[in-house]
Amino acid sequence: MEHRARKRFGQNFLVDQGIVHAIVSAVAPYPGDAVIEIGPGLGALTRVLLADLPPESRPMHVVEIDRDLIARLHRDYTPEEITVHAGDALKFDFTQFAHEMKTAGRRVRVVGNLPYNISSPLLFHLCAAAPWVQDQHFMLQKEVVERMVATPGDSEFSRLSVMLQYRYAMEWVLDVPPESFDPAPKVDSAVVRMEPKPESELTALDEKVFAEVVAAGFSQRRKMLRNTLAKFVAETGGAEVAAKAGIELTARAEDVPVEAWVGFANEVVRGRAG
Repeated sequence: MEHRARKRFGQNFLVDQGIVHAIVSAVAPYPGDAVIEIGPGLGALTRVLLADLPPESRPMHVVEIDRDLIARLHRDYTPEEITVHAGDALKFDFTQFAHEMKTAGRRVRVVGNLPYNISSPLLFHLCAAAPWVQDQHFMLQKEVVERMVATPGDSEFSRLSVMLQYRYAMEWVLDVPPESFDPAPKVDSAVVRMEPKPESELTALDEKVFAEVVAAGFSQRRKMLRNTLAKFVAETGGAEVAAKAGIELTARAEDVPVEAWVGFANEVVRGRAG
């Protein structure tokens, strides 16, 4: 029975086998890897990934919310091949899954054609699992990937850029045209590779404060940072402290590199500690 794509789940099914094989080649699973796919859909990527997995890497794990597709997965694959986690990926505990697999000595590989309507919150949700993840390969709306890999000064450089570049090294892998999907989306897509940075490179003293500062800085992109960060500047002791951390208050958020955001957030933490 043919499955009709559901808009509420952001379903656009990948049908271009050339793109499928390019993604699997980019993932290049090793024996023993724990592979978890988000939103397997009709299984275009699932089938090829599973075929590439040696016995010691099975079962492959998938997270799917659509009940009809869950039933199809159970029908098409045995429990030895695939473990289906039924539910919303935004509520799935990737941290627990990744921690358990890493503790068992397995490299955790996360892949997926992410629903474009929840891609940003899902990327933030996955950050908590980063310490136990080897890498992530995702199909996303092209403009989201542009924001993810943008550099300071680019108009695409955003809160998403800062928060993800702090946590991951990212690489634009390939472009994917609309005709690679059924139904074809109205936007171009791209695949990105995300490799979590080692803990030694994560220098924010308090990641919640860091996130708070970055969110405030980008809350009104057209305004200078002396307006959006006024509260935090007062907490650090003045403009001189901000400048020393790398924040020029006459600049706009998109002009400030990640390390300066981290440095300024650390000054906020120190200021609050007295």
